Amino acid sequence: MSKATKKKYVRQELLADDITLSESQQVVKIVASRGNNLHEVITANGETFLSSMPSKFRRVIWIKRGDYVIVDPIEEGNKVRAEISSVLNTHQIKSLKKDNLWPKEFDTAAIATYGEETSKPQKEILDASACASDDDLFVNTNRIFDDEEDYSSSS
Repeated sequence: MSKATKKKYVRQELLADDITLSESQQVVKIVASRGNNLHEVITANGETFLSSMPSKFRRVIWIKRGDYVIVDPIEEGNKVRAEISSVLNTHQIKSLKKDNLWPKEFDTAAIATYGEETSKPQKEILDASACASDDDLFVNTNRIFDDEEDYSSSS
């Protein structure tokens, strides 16, 4: 099988809407990329550890901070304790929420991640994006929005 055909099947597998969790699998959130196909993840309980990306996903799909993935535990690992088995998209997340398989701790994680230091307009944008039904608009979380009063008082 050629590389292009393998990539096609991996993409189809990731875009499938039917997601089921086995007893050993868990949903985690990507906190940071540590390089060398290792990602730091956080569980619903607040536990952080490293997870590895299998070779079939490399150069096919990219993961960024804040994405949710399903991981399989690795028993022999000390630092790397899980392997990514699936990357979740918005439709799969909605399906997991509908089936009550989604961790409740991740429902309020968007506001808690940015803490109290986020400005008021940023929190309003995050709240609005959380309530939107099918409007999956991109919110740039790397920029902190300042009030317009700060700019007018400096001149």
